[in-house]
Amino acid sequence: MSDVAPVGTVADARESALGAWFRKRGGAIVAFIALFVAWELAVRVTGIKEYLLPPPSRVYTEFMKRFDPVMASAWVTTREIVAGYLLAIVVSVPLALWIAYSRFMENAVYPVIVFLQIIPKIAVAPLFIIWFGFGFAPKLLVVFLLSFFPIIVSSIAGFKSVDPDIMDFARTTGASQWKMFAMIRLPQALPQIFTGLKVGAALAATAAVVAEFVASDKGLGYLLLQYNGNLDTPMVFATIILLSLIGLAVYYTVELIERFTIPWHVSQRLTAEETLA
Repeated sequence: MSDVAPVGTVADARESALGAWFRKRGGAIVAFIALFVAWELAVRVTGIKEYLLPPPSRVYTEFMKRFDPVMASAWVTTREIVAGYLLAIVVSVPLALWIAYSRFMENAVYPVIVFLQIIPKIAVAPLFIIWFGFGFAPKLLVVFLLSFFPIIVSSIAGFKSVDPDIMDFARTTGASQWKMFAMIRLPQALPQIFTGLKVGAALAATAAVVAEFVASDKGLGYLLLQYNGNLDTPMVFATIILLSLIGLAVYYTVELIERFTIPWHVSQRLTAEETLA
């Protein structure tokens, strides 16, 4: 198994992978700071009207003036993102395992999942409002639907990628089905599962905003519509940046868990080596 390190090195690999992750994020922070500095200078030098493109300093000032109501809305949107995303994980990973090892499920259920994914989510969001009202449930369902498909597709591919020779060898040693799953099938599937989890995390924030655009009286999506309607450009930018930060937080949380969970995988080792170099 070429992408697995010896057992004795897993702890060292985990420590190295975590250190590499933090070092790699340092470069991203510098890049973001440079972006905001360039943005500020561009607005000041060109003299562009602030209602068209406000400088970051103005965006920050306006955000701090309305910090409490904006952060209250951010908490609402964050709950929708996290709850819908976790529900997608809880449903999609076990279902992917069932589909991967059941020919009937693959032939009967998987086409239905693909069909449901093709349906535009913004088209069915109003139906969720009709069925469940204006509360938390319709937003959760939209986030769930957008996050679900990439997670289940990657998870199915991961569970199917197990080397049959390894499974045959495990059977000759008398390993139980549960032990083969815990020691072979799940670890080998995790890299692709995490790929789907990261794609799903990136879509979750977008899904929550789409749901709040359709019908909501709170949340960052609702605020974004209000600020846009009032031509409050600084707060439009502040809300967009805050939404992006929430999405990044979810994404990088998943990535950090990935590095801690599978430091032995070749992708994590290569990243650590490149960072150290």
